[in-house]
Amino acid sequence: MSNSQLTQEQLEIINQQLGRMPRGVIKIAHETEKGIPTVLQTRSLVADKPFPTMYWLCSKDLHKAINKIETSGWTKSIEQRLEEDEDLRDVFYKNHQQYVKARWEAMLPEDNARLEDLGYIKLFEQYGIGGITNWTKVRCLHMQYAHHLCGENIIGQLMDQEFELNKLVINI
Repeated sequence: MSNSQLTQEQLEIINQQLGRMPRGVIKIAHETEKGIPTVLQTRSLVADKPFPTMYWLCSKDLHKAINKIETSGWTKSIEQRLEEDEDLRDVFYKNHQQYVKARWEAMLPEDNARLEDLGYIKLFEQYGIGGITNWTKVRCLHMQYAHHLCGENIIGQLMDQEFELNKLVINI
């Protein structure tokens, strides 16, 4: 699904959520039971530049809630837990591997060919969740949570457990 395949109502909601229309949207990857988009799936190549962030959080409510978590210092706390807990670190590493695999499977053939032409293919094996290359760091909780809503992500699961984001009422 490209922007042209999104309904006018969906496009209006996304524009209202983000304050602009994002480039490279393939489809709505996750939405609420009421049909409100929460995560967009994006192309791997936008304007001939690599874009390794497959899932983009578009919900204002989730964005605000996660901002509060980030400013509380939880990101550093969870990175410390990853450093100390081998089992947690192993699960997180597997989440990155699954993300890379899912991104390859979802990649448009024309993007794959162009990335190869531009010499970016190797990077897409290194870029994990949110385009991070150091898979022991979290970088951005928004991207982790977007991935959680669309796949397996231990950081998102922990955010639901500790902050009950999964119980948040999502509005446009």
